[in-house]
Amino acid sequence: MSISRIFLSTALIGVLASCASPVSRMPTSGGPVAGYSSVTPTAIPAASAADEAGLQRFVQSFRSRALSSGISGATYDRSMRIAQYNPDVIRLDRKQSEFSRPVWLYLDSAVSDVRITTGREKNAQLSSTLSRIESQYGVPREIVLAVWGMESNFGGNRGKMQIIPSLTTLAYDGRRGEMFQNQLIAALKILQAGDTDPEHMLGSWAGAMGHTQFMPTSYLEYAVDFTGDGRRDIWSDDPTDALASTAAYLARSGWQRGQSWGAEVQLPSNFNMGLIGKGTRRSSGDWSAQGVRKIGGGAMPSGSGSIIMPAGARGPAFFITDNFRAILRYNNSDNYALGVAFLGERIAGRSGIQGGWPRSDRPLSSAEREEIQVLLKRRGFYDGEIDGLFGSGTMEAVAAFQRAIGTTPDGYPTSILLGQLRG
Repeated sequence: MSISRIFLSTALIGVLASCASPVSRMPTSGGPVAGYSSVTPTAIPAASAADEAGLQRFVQSFRSRALSSGISGATYDRSMRIAQYNPDVIRLDRKQSEFSRPVWLYLDSAVSDVRITTGREKNAQLSSTLSRIESQYGVPREIVLAVWGMESNFGGNRGKMQIIPSLTTLAYDGRRGEMFQNQLIAALKILQAGDTDPEHMLGSWAGAMGHTQFMPTSYLEYAVDFTGDGRRDIWSDDPTDALASTAAYLARSGWQRGQSWGAEVQLPSNFNMGLIGKGTRRSSGDWSAQGVRKIGGGAMPSGSGSIIMPAGARGPAFFITDNFRAILRYNNSDNYALGVAFLGERIAGRSGIQGGWPRSDRPLSSAEREEIQVLLKRRGFYDGEIDGLFGSGTMEAVAAFQRAIGTTPDGYPTSILLGQLRG
């Protein structure tokens, strides 16, 4: 799940709200319903009396905002009937890993042999459906399958938490209350449209739902009813609508039909490392003229793009096109997009990453990651948030510092870099 997938189309939401039949399409039983998820929801642990009372006061006060956003009173009351404080959600929201996994360990897991095998099996089982999705949206089947594999292990981990209690808890007591209040409104609009019911709207602790883990606002903007049954169903055992919705998402995010996501490349020994990063875009012809070659031979992918090196100068290099950037719209992480790209490559029977990783590098602790940002900011190279998350802003700041001290500006933060900053 990614918070980067939180988009809100007010025009579309208005259409959905005006066309919805508020309650008539909502099943009224919490038990198994034909066409709905058969997963048994995770039980919510008991909360303190004070937390539960506070949440119920929030439910009462939030009603006016929901109604002003187009939610009917009947939909609100029916949906929020199951709202309760979930301590597990707050615990997960406030948990932070001490160490961040290096890109190579992330990709070892993302593109595992089991996941490749399962992806190929799903490709065969759903061949006809995937062909229709690919034809309509122009996104290759292996990319859609790879997103499915990355997000829920091909439907095996769709999430078992009821979304309404989770989002209500986060909207009331989370670190990002306003954001989750918007997600709660979006979830209520989904229920009002009749795509599922409160009991069967299941997902992860932070609100990502279904086979390909859509946040509610993203669902409102991108989900499609590919089966034609009148519901955009991403929750049930049938993944058709979820896979088509993922393809629709990528297509509307800029995926270019017939174009590759990119390729692993070999850089010449005299390559200007200052050109590394998504901020530099050149045509594949220009990169080729500078001596950049596709690993394994053959022509570079068409179109313009950038060169990235997620593990610095001692790791593999990749040429990425606008299609890679479309994957980033789904989850704004280079590691994630590489996982999707190379899981897709392997599902399609092509080669994986050929270059070696600097596996001897030790991972940085969260405190060390934050210290790097603090020291970069102190020296005037970084003006972003001190959060220990190494996105493009941090990597560009690292590269600028490296240029300033005369080392290879690959933008890769390491313990060696931390020592240089301390010195």
